[in-house]
Amino acid sequence: MKELFKKYRTVVQFIILFLGTYLLLGVVYSLYLKASASGYFFPDYLSNLVANQSRAVLEFLGYTSTLKPNILEQGISLTINNAYSVSIVEGCNSASVIILFVAFIIAFAENFKKTLLFLLAGAVLIYSVNLLRIVILIIALYKFPQYENVLHSVVFPGIIYSVVFVLWMIWVKMLKSNTP
Repeated sequence: MKELFKKYRTVVQFIILFLGTYLLLGVVYSLYLKASASGYFFPDYLSNLVANQSRAVLEFLGYTSTLKPNILEQGISLTINNAYSVSIVEGCNSASVIILFVAFIIAFAENFKKTLLFLLAGAVLIYSVNLLRIVILIIALYKFPQYENVLHSVVFPGIIYSVVFVLWMIWVKMLKSNTP
């Protein structure tokens, strides 16, 4: 058994670091959600921020939009051109995707500064792509409501997870170029 651990040390180390980081950040995020439940921002600060930024981008693009709390769905209803409403909920804020991204990068971490810079740049990119993804999804659902299921369940999740995958591949390639 000892020889197996020795032989697959890097694999075991990756799994422990990945799962440990993912679980730790997941618990911290869960505590954040519980703490923010009774706070000023509904449903939580990050989801509220995403809803407000989505509205601002839609307004910039020439759409009229309004926000109001949706207690039933535990989110924020965003109405576009007084005609179509979507609900921006906690799952739309990109936090869980960023946690997944961070766990993978930390599991392959090398140089602290390089890792930290990549984590920050990647998290900002994921957040930004997520925001644009939400805006494009809202416009697409407004114009093509008959495709709601495929757009919301397949196309747009594919966009955000593809970005994360590409970032992971860039990270692995950056690490490989450092090895002799």
